Amino acid sequence: MSLAFASLSPIPPLRSTTHNFNSRCTHRTFALNYASKTEEPETSRPDKRTIPVEKKVEKPGEIELEVLYDDGFGSLSVNDYFRAAKDVVRDDGGPPRWFSPVECSKPVNNAPLLLFLPGSDGVGLGLILHHKSLGKVFEIRCLHIPVKDRTSFEGLIHIVEKCTKSEHSVRPNRPIFLLGDSFGGCLALAVAARNPNVDLVLVLVNPATSFDKSPLQPLFPLLENLPSNLHVTVPYMLSFVMGDPIKMAMAGIKEDRPSPQTIEKLSNALTSMLPLLSELAEIIPRETLLWKLKLLKSAAAYTNSRLHAVKAPVLVLTSGKDNLLPSADEGDRLFSTLKNCKVRHFKDNGHTLLLEDGVNLLTVIKGAGMYRRSRRRDVIMDHLPPTKSEYNKTFIQGERWFSLATSPVYFSTLPSGEIVRGLEGVPKKGPVLLVSYHMLWGLDLSMLYKQFLDEIKVTLFGMAHPVIFSPGAESSRRQFTHYDSLYLFGGIPVSPVNMYRLLQRGSFVLLFPGGAREALHRKGEEYKLFWPKQPEFVRMAARFGATIVPYGVVGEDDLTQMVLDYDDQKKIPFVRDWVEDMNKDFQNIRSNLDGEVADQEICLPFFLPKVPGRFYYLFGKPIETKGKVLLQDRENAMAMYSQIKSEVEGLISYLKKKREEDPYRSIAQRALFRATWGPSAQIPTFEL
Repeated sequence: MSLAFASLSPIPPLRSTTHNFNSRCTHRTFALNYASKTEEPETSRPDKRTIPVEKKVEKPGEIELEVLYDDGFGSLSVNDYFRAAKDVVRDDGGPPRWFSPVECSKPVNNAPLLLFLPGSDGVGLGLILHHKSLGKVFEIRCLHIPVKDRTSFEGLIHIVEKCTKSEHSVRPNRPIFLLGDSFGGCLALAVAARNPNVDLVLVLVNPATSFDKSPLQPLFPLLENLPSNLHVTVPYMLSFVMGDPIKMAMAGIKEDRPSPQTIEKLSNALTSMLPLLSELAEIIPRETLLWKLKLLKSAAAYTNSRLHAVKAPVLVLTSGKDNLLPSADEGDRLFSTLKNCKVRHFKDNGHTLLLEDGVNLLTVIKGAGMYRRSRRRDVIMDHLPPTKSEYNKTFIQGERWFSLATSPVYFSTLPSGEIVRGLEGVPKKGPVLLVSYHMLWGLDLSMLYKQFLDEIKVTLFGMAHPVIFSPGAESSRRQFTHYDSLYLFGGIPVSPVNMYRLLQRGSFVLLFPGGAREALHRKGEEYKLFWPKQPEFVRMAARFGATIVPYGVVGEDDLTQMVLDYDDQKKIPFVRDWVEDMNKDFQNIRSNLDGEVADQEICLPFFLPKVPGRFYYLFGKPIETKGKVLLQDRENAMAMYSQIKSEVEGLISYLKKKREEDPYRSIAQRALFRATWGPSAQIPTFEL
């Protein structure tokens, strides 16, 4: 509920292959000299009984991704795919080979390898909209299968296996991501089934394992008898079956433009895209199309017979409007068949998901918790800062109406004790520990995260209940949700070790001592604190000289009306059974404590929305722990703990009283103000 960075070691010397792409093409081919790489020593796992000490060592040429960095997503369109594909389809008689997109910049330190396995087109450019964003955090290589190449499915498996085994032998601690699109999904699964000891992570986009169930199966035999002079019409038909033309044309068009401009851009994109569809006839000529259909049939049969042997973690992306394959149903099957599988469902997209608007593949991988740079995912070391496009998608587009409805006001306290509007009084350098009351369902968190990104340009690492990240929250039709956004913007499973490591690294940490008991409180318990008796977070902050900032927030009671709380649900027989079943597999992380704070049963309170009021945040005077005797002196630590708790209660009481003086607490008054002064004008509030 509460809601890395260095440089890649130089690429070894490149040797040109026998194939040369046209000079207009924006890609280079290469063969790797694996012998020139050096093996990285394996990092031993820390003893579970100790807390690891992490030291950030600066390296020459180290690349660090800043908060809200520009990932480059949205700068290319599907037209770029057709233009680039036109340059690389000219056959040279050579075999399938790997190439590295030149749009990919030097990635972060120890970046994992990502091998893109293309769909039936075989060009290897299906990832073109994502080259820039993925290239900042992956070392990318794409498989190119020439138009007239007739390598069997087993032969393609051998090519991918050769690369993965070579990479694994020289960097055994670095995971290898296999990104398979449609036909490439079969290829990725087959390689994973044959190589259970290689550290692979699979990302499958509408995998063709369901090819035998395609609704177009009755039409495939007709293609064999289609006259050659009519084959030019096939690409046009396929383009409308495989993808959503509107979403494909929208790719690369910024959605924050006014509606007339967006419509004009979309019209121009569609107009320019339609003539390019004829290029599909060159990418997949008649003989190649017939060969690809046979290849798809053999690939699906081969892969489905070996699914039981797949041990690698798998992320499946499925489309709800895939007219070529029953991808949504296939996601259901793979989710139940594979041992370690997650699914993200895109109900409004077609088969060509990677070429359609609104799907940022890097964001999906991060949100699903799949990105890692070592054998095991480290939620702290493998966290990547949110990007500019993720910020815009989440806050400017997704949370826009919530922001307008609640019109949050932020105040902070300067060291002198003066209260000012904004976050001027909040420290700008960590380690900082923010402590507060946990509002119902964390309704206030998205606006809090946004403000810290806007003003201080830092990620808030929120200590969240582990149930949010548990496998039980997964399903075969799960869409990208608020819980995926937690991963993006700093949600970390709460634990002493995670909090220790974050403070050690100088991070901004957000902690709610009341936990789930506060977030899922009962009727009449708004703004009541349920904190444990132990002052452990004070002592941990003191260990690293962290600054503690207590803050208060109000507005929940102006937004919701509780209807059924935990006590009410326990009185309704069938609801009570549902709550008990839901809690069977959930661990009570505070079972060792006494009092109400130990009551951590998870339930879903039912509430009705109100006409929105306003959110108010007040950050108290920062409390320094550096130089104070708190680690060894429990009495001093307890005194500071009581001070912080009292401060939070005082801040909440102050805001509850002062909001009565706000002439713009009502949404009607705020709407009138915006209509008069414009949507970007800062809305006044009560006098300080």
